[in-house]
Amino acid sequence: MTLTPEKETPTRRARRDSGAPPTPPEGVTAAPQAEETAPPLVTAQQVTRVQQLREDAAEFAALAGRKVRAVAAVVRPVGWVVLASAVVLWIVATTLGWVEVLIAAAVLTAVVLLSLLFLFGRTTYDVELDLTRSHVVVGERAVGALTLTNSTSRGILPSQVVLPVGSGRGLFQVPRLAPGAAHEELFAIPTSARGVLAVGPVSVLRGDPLGLFERTHDRRQAVDLYVHPRTTSLEGLSLGHLRDLEGLPSQHLARDDVSFHALREYQPGDDLRHVHWKSTARVGSVMVRQYEETRRSHFVVGLSTHPDEYRVPDEFELAISVAGSIGLRALRDSRTLDARVQKGALRSQSGRRFLDELSALEHSRPREGGIVALAGAIAAHAPQAAVVVLVTGSKSDTADLRLACSRIPFGVRVLAVVADARVDAPALRRIGEADVLTLGALDQLGGAVRKVLS
Repeated sequence: MTLTPEKETPTRRARRDSGAPPTPPEGVTAAPQAEETAPPLVTAQQVTRVQQLREDAAEFAALAGRKVRAVAAVVRPVGWVVLASAVVLWIVATTLGWVEVLIAAAVLTAVVLLSLLFLFGRTTYDVELDLTRSHVVVGERAVGALTLTNSTSRGILPSQVVLPVGSGRGLFQVPRLAPGAAHEELFAIPTSARGVLAVGPVSVLRGDPLGLFERTHDRRQAVDLYVHPRTTSLEGLSLGHLRDLEGLPSQHLARDDVSFHALREYQPGDDLRHVHWKSTARVGSVMVRQYEETRRSHFVVGLSTHPDEYRVPDEFELAISVAGSIGLRALRDSRTLDARVQKGALRSQSGRRFLDELSALEHSRPREGGIVALAGAIAAHAPQAAVVVLVTGSKSDTADLRLACSRIPFGVRVLAVVADARVDAPALRRIGEADVLTLGALDQLGGAVRKVLS
């Protein structure tokens, strides 16, 4: 016998879906409801069928677009011409009924179908890309080796391998490889400009003999090739008198340093570790040590990347080479190097990393400011610098250089280097407390620096 309750109690999910307040259990008195309840912060909206169809159509269009782009990448320019010719011939043949045109359309269609058969199948190689030098200087060649091994149990027919290098690419013909056989290709990459080139990924090319279609399979990730700017050696040159632990102390007094100056009475806030107990016992009051502030060899190179400060691209490359040469000299002297551009600091923990940063350097945006803004950033981030070298182009006038040098803190030695491709000999002048060098070639840097230090 089935018992039917007089009144069915709705389930918790039904009450939640209907929006009705929950029913309290027996014996519990429900709190009185407020007359007006605050609306929820976020209200879920019911998706209409039109909106759902619109979203599905957008997803389908995106998927179809990716598929179309993948198919279009397979067709070569000659293939597009053949396909368009076949379509036109079919239209003309069916419209006008010309038998000759119909035969031509059938022949082109057969050629297209036969060429498509060459795209099927997989060419499986174990690819090894080895660059003997991933860091070269402009003008040097990067030599590498490409090894392809057939690790399958069947032979692989002759094929082509594509090695992209920057915006170009190299093609290698690979003969038939028996199971377990290997083939090696040596290559050399000429470098004519500074930059970072992506070598790879290595792709196995499948295509028809007529060159209508082409399909690639990536087999290896790309390797970065750093083309460093040209630099010059500054052997035997000490770039400025630096104040460090072995140099001259400054006249500023500090509570904690390594250069002892004198004793003074204790003041609230002094470190108790600096109390001189013998003097305290003799004088009768607490005496603490006072020190002279010293500064380590902090060398700053500021390279302006503002495009409006350079007349020609060669000036910008010359400025990068000058900054690289000076920075390497400072690192060889075991000094703390801080290299900065408008976008921020460059990694300069080692010479190679510093040159890698210069290899990828590009012009900054005009709104980021020029040499004056760069000098202000150096003053804010490196106030304890000993020597600051500012490098800019020939379109920076005397007023800009004077204002930039004035932003460097007082007591810091400033050297400004102007890259000007129009000058034949280096020139030295003074702007305020700063030395200003104007160079037309990189090989002039050593003699010009000697003139500054003399």
